[in-house]
Amino acid sequence: MATVLSVSGSPSASSRTSRLLRHLDQRLVAQGHDVIPLDVRTIPAEALLGADFRHPAIVEATELFARADGVVVGTPVYKASYSGVLKALLDLLPQYALAGKTVLPLATGGSVAHVLAIDYALRPVLTSMGAAHIVQGWFTVDKDLAVQDDGSLAVAPAATEALGQVVDQFSAALGRTPLLAVAG
Repeated sequence: MATVLSVSGSPSASSRTSRLLRHLDQRLVAQGHDVIPLDVRTIPAEALLGADFRHPAIVEATELFARADGVVVGTPVYKASYSGVLKALLDLLPQYALAGKTVLPLATGGSVAHVLAIDYALRPVLTSMGAAHIVQGWFTVDKDLAVQDDGSLAVAPAATEALGQVVDQFSAALGRTPLLAVAG
């Protein structure tokens, strides 16, 4: 099947966004995909903020994007947009790092007031980076994500169903070449 890069754009080590991505990674693995997790917060700040394109961590992240057939991008929503650490990484990738790739945008936040952050903040950047196909994304409200005592994530039933649908659509879209990409 496909190689999927699962990118968490959360700056927090105890992030619900990261836990959600790792939870969804399991579904993709069960569907036969090879999933590579990438937590942007683990990339050294001096490399991200100093725009050090030659830093080994930036070179490695760039190579991971190049190897992937599909990319899941997850971010918490801050100030009606995606996280700054995610922005810093995306800025350091080649202009068309997502060319030919299927992308699933996901976001988490405290209120449904932030639901449009995917379409109005994240999607335009992913498009500008050449994504071949950006499937329907999903915004999950923080209250639908509960961290259990053992560190695992419990997702509310309605959110589980919706997330399952978008992940399954992403999985089905992997490997398909959109007509626009063929015509271009």
